[in-house]
Amino acid sequence: MEALLAAVVVGVGMGQKHLTNAPPVVPGLPLIGNLHQLKEKKPHKTFAEWSDIYGPIYTINIGASSVAVLNSTEVAKEAMVAKYSSISTRKLPKALSVLTRDKTMVATSDYGDFHKKTKRYVMMGVLGYSAQRKFQNTRGMMIDNMLRTYSTLVTDDPDSPLNFRKVFRDELFCLSLIQSLGDDVGSVYVKEFGREISKEEIYQITVVDMIMCAIEVDWRDFFPYLQWVPNLSFETRVHTAESRRTSVMRALIHQQKKRIACGEARVSYLDFLLAENTLTDEQLTMLVWEEVIEAADTTLVTTEWAMYELAKNPEIQDRLYREIQDVCGDEKVTEDHLPRLPYLNAVFHETLRLHSPVPLVPPRLVHEPTRLAGYDIPTGTEIIINLYGCNMNKEDWDEPKEWKPERFLDGSFNAADMYKTMSFGAGRRVCAGSLQATNISCTAIARFVQEFAWRLKEGDEDKVDTVQLTNYKLHPLFVHLSPRGGK
Repeated sequence: MEALLAAVVVGVGMGQKHLTNAPPVVPGLPLIGNLHQLKEKKPHKTFAEWSDIYGPIYTINIGASSVAVLNSTEVAKEAMVAKYSSISTRKLPKALSVLTRDKTMVATSDYGDFHKKTKRYVMMGVLGYSAQRKFQNTRGMMIDNMLRTYSTLVTDDPDSPLNFRKVFRDELFCLSLIQSLGDDVGSVYVKEFGREISKEEIYQITVVDMIMCAIEVDWRDFFPYLQWVPNLSFETRVHTAESRRTSVMRALIHQQKKRIACGEARVSYLDFLLAENTLTDEQLTMLVWEEVIEAADTTLVTTEWAMYELAKNPEIQDRLYREIQDVCGDEKVTEDHLPRLPYLNAVFHETLRLHSPVPLVPPRLVHEPTRLAGYDIPTGTEIIINLYGCNMNKEDWDEPKEWKPERFLDGSFNAADMYKTMSFGAGRRVCAGSLQATNISCTAIARFVQEFAWRLKEGDEDKVDTVQLTNYKLHPLFVHLSPRGGK
């Protein structure tokens, strides 16, 4: 079962036909293929090791699946952009099929009318440039609240390390609720539960439980000819979590509909979608939940790793502080300053490179024969883009295992290129939330360094373990903060 858990993101394909111009094949065993070689629950690292032997593209077999694994930026961009029309279809493992209500989300839907319509909605309603400007003050207030909390914690107990994640997570979830629903919801009555639940419970049910369920494995995904065999424990866990999520989201939406009915319309994704009036209740619920979970998760991962690296590397932290002082002086950093802070931009992108929130891009299915990197890829093959492998590729990166923001200042990269590390994807399925993630994370990093000098809790320098298939930091970041300028 450990092998299955490690390979959950791989999904299920249709088997590879014999080709004379096929990519190299990693040898495996009959029936199970390469499953036995993925025991460590970090398949992206194993895939990167195999790329040293078999090259930037090769195929593996996961049970009944034939999977092409891509481990270089050049091949990944070819797949995402040039060959998109041949590999745009998603094929989800059972857990994600249940949680997304069979792809009723922008990120997981197949490219078509529904995807194009909802992608347009999310950009117009919350994530596009114009919508982001409307929420700029709210994001600024969120960062101000974090800094006030950090200042209070430092004042109350200056010798104790503080939990960075808890403060950042709580404020980020507040922002997520305001953008998604129009209100920083403190509690909501859920009819199916027969009681009112707190914000902490809302976060647990709509975010944490969903992340944990997304990595639940139904072993039948890898052996579709055994679909008739019951797997009751898996089905109970996933369906129960999905049902609870849906009940809470319906309660939240119902509560906000009452607000709107009272003439209190606000700038929010829900208000925008209701005004459009083109979605079913199920679609509305899923799209609002998608914004809640995505706004509350991946930005936290990137910012926590950035502050870990800055606290661990005081000379880099000092260089960033000097840049901020040179550009902003006594002004507090805002999003408007970001284009004038190239070293901050380098810190952000180097963090994405070394600690990409999603090491493996969710699988896509080849639905018509195509060619990648000169190889023939048959219909039915799944495509896995190993971002970790791309970002550890020694052909593309000097000393790839080192965190070196300076690499993004050598003239090799356009400062305006948000996709240099592929962490936001590329092509038509580029991440809709890339602008928001950049705005929040970069502004927060700059403000944190502007206000405080950061130092790791003693003994935490090597705490770099992550949660299973993600880059979510296993151990929360604990830091000592010293106010700048004697504040």
